[in-house]
Amino acid sequence: MRVFLSALGIAIGIAAMTGVAGISSSSRADLDAQLAALGTNLLTVAPGDSLSGGTAELPVTAPAMISRIGPVEKVAATGTVDGAKVYRNDRVPAAESGGMVVQAARPKLPETVGARLADGVWFNAATERYPAVVLGSSAAERLGIGEASPDVRVHLGGTWFTVIGILEPVALAPELDSAALVGWRAAATYLDFDGHPTTVYTRSADASVTAVRDVLAPTANPRNPNEVKVSRPSDALAARQATDKAFTGLLLGLGAVALLVGGVGVANTMVITVLERRGEIGLRRSLGATRGHVRTQFLVESLLLSALGGLAGVTLGIAVTTAYASTQDWNAVIPAWATAGGLGATLVIGAAAGLYPAIRASRLPPTEALATP
Repeated sequence: MRVFLSALGIAIGIAAMTGVAGISSSSRADLDAQLAALGTNLLTVAPGDSLSGGTAELPVTAPAMISRIGPVEKVAATGTVDGAKVYRNDRVPAAESGGMVVQAARPKLPETVGARLADGVWFNAATERYPAVVLGSSAAERLGIGEASPDVRVHLGGTWFTVIGILEPVALAPELDSAALVGWRAAATYLDFDGHPTTVYTRSADASVTAVRDVLAPTANPRNPNEVKVSRPSDALAARQATDKAFTGLLLGLGAVALLVGGVGVANTMVITVLERRGEIGLRRSLGATRGHVRTQFLVESLLLSALGGLAGVTLGIAVTTAYASTQDWNAVIPAWATAGGLGATLVIGAAAGLYPAIRASRLPPTEALATP
């Protein structure tokens, strides 16, 4: 039982390390695949901070000016409609807005950001001027709307708007998920929208993304280019990966503590084993076994005990990663360093934990060991 519990301690630590590394790598690989499929040549332009410390404002002409940049292939914009809230009906208290925002949107927004419709249609040249709305995935869920229909309406900014579409989650522009999107002209007509964009999305030729990024700020706001923020999805991805690495490091630290506890268990088991097998040690020494033979025997036993725990831990960690990845529709990715490092760590722990008991066993005088009851 002591041997089993000691091996179990090692197994739990290795399983934790392998599982954490595997699940993090699987999640990151899935996100990388999504971004690769959608493209990372999307650049976003947004207002920065003004010299007075407040929030700046993009000029009304910013989208048109950006579209004149040679390598830019697609341009679309959204503009936040200040003061407008969206409700399921006109009976909902004004304070219960659900945190959703109303944004005016240009017709080319879906093809620019890679958005897809879960139901209904997007705006066209006709519908963008009428009270119609397309809901983001989170906004539709909060409003309890599952389909787009002429019979489904929401109360938006004091006016009834017909839901003509519902978006799927947008990986490259997650801010759209909680938004109610209305046509640019409809926002000006029904909601007093001032026409200033709050985000401009651009698609550029892959080879020219860096060059385009360098000129976006002065093109969008030639008078105050320092009041413009330019970013790309890969920047957000880098930030997310940095967060994932910090979180992974924390969990790997917990796994290391579990390994340390397992190592103490192995050492305890081997010390007690030496005490219980003094007679065996004395008999072997009296029959000609050298100190090196005895030392090697107990060191090998410690290594085997740790290796068995390590193999069990790696197997368990792989199983947990595979099971979790399957529930998320991910491809399971197990880093080679996680399995190799886990097994290597167990061998180091086994050697360190078994070294002292092995040396102690080899130093027992044969006569004293045989005389021990």
